[in-house]
Amino acid sequence: MTKPRIRPRLFYGYHLVAISFLFMLLSYGSGSFVFSLFVNPLQSAFGWGRGQVMVGFTIFFVTQGLVSPLVGRLVDRFGPRPVIPLGAVAMGLGFLLVSRMSGLLLFYAGYVIIGAGSAGMGIVPCSAFVSNWFRRKRGIAVGVMAAGMGAGGLVMAPAVAQLIATYGWRSAYLSMAIIICALTIPLSLALVRTRPSDMGLHPDGDESPPVAPGSDTSTDVDRQGLSLRQASGTIALYLLGISFFVSGFSNTGALHAPVPFLEDIGFPTATAAAALGTLGLGSAAGKVFFGWLCDRIPPRRAAGIGLGLQLAGIFVLLMIRADSPQSLIWAYALLLGFGIGSWLPTMSVLVSSTFGLAFYGSIFGVIAFLESSGTALGPLFAGVVFDATGTFYYAFVTFAALYAVAIPAVLLVKRPSQNTTSSS
Repeated sequence: MTKPRIRPRLFYGYHLVAISFLFMLLSYGSGSFVFSLFVNPLQSAFGWGRGQVMVGFTIFFVTQGLVSPLVGRLVDRFGPRPVIPLGAVAMGLGFLLVSRMSGLLLFYAGYVIIGAGSAGMGIVPCSAFVSNWFRRKRGIAVGVMAAGMGAGGLVMAPAVAQLIATYGWRSAYLSMAIIICALTIPLSLALVRTRPSDMGLHPDGDESPPVAPGSDTSTDVDRQGLSLRQASGTIALYLLGISFFVSGFSNTGALHAPVPFLEDIGFPTATAAAALGTLGLGSAAGKVFFGWLCDRIPPRRAAGIGLGLQLAGIFVLLMIRADSPQSLIWAYALLLGFGIGSWLPTMSVLVSSTFGLAFYGSIFGVIAFLESSGTALGPLFAGVVFDATGTFYYAFVTFAALYAVAIPAVLLVKRPSQNTTSSS
């Protein structure tokens, strides 16, 4: 007589959500959110212009985007478990190089490595295994995972600011290298599992596997879906790419430029850093909320709401002057941060619900590449505009105008019809 398998009290998928939250906090908190804190120290140390420094941020996101499709293919083939530690090693080596560099080319080279590492341990592998472990609760699971990005701003921004003030920018970079490797590598190797079937479980902790639409029998529906080649024959892929490219360009430019902008018009550095932390808090809350919302309304509508909040935040930013009350800064930070929180959960759920999960890594990697490309160019555009005009105003106006493209594009996304997919 065989003993029945004892089911764990807490579904293992929830442990994986917590782990992915930490990975996102580390990869984006260190790679993206704290970047602007190094702008003025690097200017003081080397005499570089702001545009030159922001090229490093652009390189980070361009590299992250370029590597994301490759990471997606590796995740589809080998699973995320061996991919994530390699990403952590790359991020650590990149930060180690930057901590020792003495020239602009080495600074750029370091952020190439950091960007590649962030792609390897960030949104593509994490969203892939979290999406596999949940179906009915996929939105909220991805939202909690994605909240790690915003928490990265809330946790890493003040911590790194303190490290820079106390020990200098070199020690701050080195500290991030050590923390990322020490936490990510052992946790990913010991705990990450690609699918619930790897542990004899089913999505959402159900007793039986889900039933495919139109079928009376249980099946592993999460291994069904369009290939990248089939998806490339649908208008939905291009609408998603356009919307997330344009919104990434606008929201990240509007996120990073205000730190030097607020300092320029007379607000203390502490206020600028606090605004950055508030953006992170709003983003973390927004990711959970919009993930939850994706389980209740069509994800394209949830995405449209998030983009509308981002636009409102930029409108508030355009109103800030040297004599403005600090409440206006907090309003800008909360609106933009909460709206930015929508991008990852809505993007992930839009990809999985529109194209399926069989080739999720490859398709999501392409959309992530386009989003990262926009993200890379936005802050660079703001820096170039500032160097040419002496103000960020025209960059902020451009960011606001581009939402006229992003919002309609995402609202038009629909799941491809069976006839369309079969003919692709």
